[in-house]
Amino acid sequence: MNIDKETVDKIAHLARLELAEEETGEMIKDMNQILDFMAKLNELDTVGIEPLVYMTDEVNVFRDDEVKQVITTEEALQNAPKHNDEYFLVAKVIEK
Repeated sequence: MNIDKETVDKIAHLARLELAEEETGEMIKDMNQILDFMAKLNELDTVGIEPLVYMTDEVNVFRDDEVKQVITTEEALQNAPKHNDEYFLVAKVIEK
């Protein structure tokens, strides 16, 4: 497969990107290099090689969820740019 200007324009449209003409040329070059590399990887013989799912053999190395420090409402609001006595105040972002 070879990437052309039409393909890059379609991908840019789907990704909501606006590319200048020189950027389109660079993108064509970069995408073709990626595809060439993938084709090179497809030449490798991977028969008998198990897929790598995890980098280590460790299982469930999560720590226990423990409360270590409790702060008061006053301490939490201390560095907030806008707040009242109980809550952070933020700009409204959703219009009805």
